[in-house]
Amino acid sequence: MILTYKWKQGVIQVKARFIPVISLFLLVFGLLNWYIGWNGWVYLSTLFNLEHALLYGIIVGVLSFSWIIGRLGQHSVSPVRQIAYFLKYIGSYWFALLEYCLIILPLADLLVWLLTLADVAYKTAVVSVGTVAFVLLASILIRGSWNAWTPIVRMYKLTIPKQAGSIDKLRIGVASDIHLGTVVGNKHLGRLIRHMEEMKPDLILLPGDVIDDSIDPFIRRNMAATMSKLKAPLGIYAVLGNHEYIGGHIEEYIAHMNAIGIRVLLDENVLVQGSFYIVGRKDLAARQSDPEGRLPISELIAAIDKKRPLIMMDHQPSDLEQASLNGIDLSLSGHTHRGQMAPNHLITRRIFELDWGYKLKGSMHAIVSSGFGSWGPPIRLGSRSEIIQIDLTFKPEPQA
Repeated sequence: MILTYKWKQGVIQVKARFIPVISLFLLVFGLLNWYIGWNGWVYLSTLFNLEHALLYGIIVGVLSFSWIIGRLGQHSVSPVRQIAYFLKYIGSYWFALLEYCLIILPLADLLVWLLTLADVAYKTAVVSVGTVAFVLLASILIRGSWNAWTPIVRMYKLTIPKQAGSIDKLRIGVASDIHLGTVVGNKHLGRLIRHMEEMKPDLILLPGDVIDDSIDPFIRRNMAATMSKLKAPLGIYAVLGNHEYIGGHIEEYIAHMNAIGIRVLLDENVLVQGSFYIVGRKDLAARQSDPEGRLPISELIAAIDKKRPLIMMDHQPSDLEQASLNGIDLSLSGHTHRGQMAPNHLITRRIFELDWGYKLKGSMHAIVSSGFGSWGPPIRLGSRSEIIQIDLTFKPEPQA
């Protein structure tokens, strides 16, 4: 049995077997938000002697489900679409608040209970602990927002022991996980342009997730026009990330990128000025989302001259072992965001061999970026919005 919902932009089919799963998710999600809202009301009502919670409850309810409502309405006609964009934007911040509330509030509730056991007045305990929790949450959101919107440039100086034609040195600018959409837009993209202009890279590489879950804001806000300001004499190349596959408009996205001179590599390799290869892999999601799947590295580079330097982009750092064994000299990835918001980095660290930074694996240099944009909340804690600058030196080993 399939339930079909007709929308202006197409047809969404939901298999009936997923309804219990979705219902359970909404129930748990609602209960968690109720817990946060209840704590907020206890604090505010105690501090300001409030008695009526109806308006407060409506506000918390809207904030709690604003991202979901915005996601469902983002393909509607204007002005509904603009309202949906706004709801999705504020809902993104709410997700960050949700995570840190679920860490802080249980401790705060425990502390209030312990203080009342120690004969501290209930109002005093609630107001004092609640104020500390509020200041802590506000500090996290403010600092996290600053980390997300203030990118830094991380520099790596690396040597590849191969001849690259007439090129002795190469500067590469790398920006992964830009996530252009309803939250990250032209303003943040402008920061990338300015940093790249200051860097003056010979080559720019974009290892996936250039757009977020929908291509619609990218087109409607004319972000391609801003991206067209990226310039590099040896070209600009990108690969697909899992979010391009989630959005599902691969051909349309590639056409927009081609129109502004950015080539998207789909399990392809390119010889640049007869000197070095750029190898671009499809994302791991291609195994399920692309009828052609994705090639193993061995097949992808089977016909190329491995005496030349091989620079590979693979959005997810899930295949470093095979990359090293197949003679890749420099592997560039993103995807992990380094967890984006601590302590999520403890999870990405366990999933990936390298979830952020640099590693020499065999003779291969591997770099995983925490990304330039953000997914969901534009909040970073324990990570930063970053651009990678790689200064490569090609220096063949002396012959014995």
